[in-house]
Amino acid sequence: MTELRYDPYDFEIDADPHPVWRRLRDEAPIYHNDEYDFWALSRFEDVAAGMVDWESMSSARGSVLELIRNGVVIPPGSILFEDPPLHDAHRAILARLFTPRLIAELEPQIRAYCAQSLDPLVGGDRFDFIADLGAQMPMRVIGMLLGIPEDDQEAIRDRFDEGLSIEDGDTNMLGRRPKEAAEGLFQHSEFASYIEWRRKHPSDDLMTELLEARFVDDEGVERTLRDEELLSYIGLLAGAGNETTTRLIGWTGHLLDQFPDERRALVEDRSLVANAIEEILRYEAPSPVQARYVTKDIEYYGQTVPEGASILLLNGSANRDERVIEDPDRLDVRRKNPRHLSFGYGIHFCLGASLARLEGIVALDEVLKRWPEWEVDREAATMARTSTVRGWKALPVRI
Repeated sequence: MTELRYDPYDFEIDADPHPVWRRLRDEAPIYHNDEYDFWALSRFEDVAAGMVDWESMSSARGSVLELIRNGVVIPPGSILFEDPPLHDAHRAILARLFTPRLIAELEPQIRAYCAQSLDPLVGGDRFDFIADLGAQMPMRVIGMLLGIPEDDQEAIRDRFDEGLSIEDGDTNMLGRRPKEAAEGLFQHSEFASYIEWRRKHPSDDLMTELLEARFVDDEGVERTLRDEELLSYIGLLAGAGNETTTRLIGWTGHLLDQFPDERRALVEDRSLVANAIEEILRYEAPSPVQARYVTKDIEYYGQTVPEGASILLLNGSANRDERVIEDPDRLDVRRKNPRHLSFGYGIHFCLGASLARLEGIVALDEVLKRWPEWEVDREAATMARTSTVRGWKALPVRI
């Protein structure tokens, strides 16, 4: 048997990490990578517990390994990269905005964006789940919520993608200039003009809500968000809201080609679509790796993960843990209550989960309305290369 090695920067492993993750769960449930000096947890119960234990596993230095290892200074307002009490104060503002009522009201517009992307392709012989849908609809939804013009939405999406990407042969995390590239993820100066304009022209969008929201900060002061916090908030919404939903839509196209019987079940019974999206999220997590900074020594399976270490919580592995999930390597759109950690767990559970689910459901439903069958052009399909989100950069299909 080959030596057990998990490297999040290895493209060959990233193409299909599940065999390596299965070995980690069985042979090394607490694993150490000597080359990059990080630890990793891969079993469901361990990953879930780690996500809850923010006091021992801190997000304040980032939830991406490159950020932690390169000492990137993270501006306030990036709630994914904060711990309580500041995290709680900032999260409470967004929680007031992402209500079930708001999300439900978005469905007609999301369907309209899907139709806008897909209708011109009807009658043709192919389309691309990413270029024609996954990279379009989520961007338009977030842009609509924030009030950002479409041309600028594309530039923001592309810059976020570039900041996450790694190139073939890169050996020093995030390429030749890891610290500068990582810090680029937090440069949101292009939003400054929107903020100033919206101050003078309030509307009913999220930008105005964020400008006017009052909260009590971690020092007990009641105030509105400062500009640097607003920039981080908006950058997070614009970037994360695009990135993971795009990956979900890509995996939907890929997996329902790989499991055609499951696709046919959806064609015959469209009431299964919502459950299918949940199962796709379980089967291939759009964001399968979460990093944390260890604040004190922790014992796992007789080994000590020392204070100051970096640790990866492999939620993509946890989603297929045989100890928790029956027959985990089978995609089953009828699976009852697919249990997964794709949206996280604990205080950092994804605030946009309801929106991502709705976008995934509507996208799949609208595709099935037009094309009950498709076949992935495997020679033309390409994966995006990052260390934190995983999915397709291009997924052309024949219809």
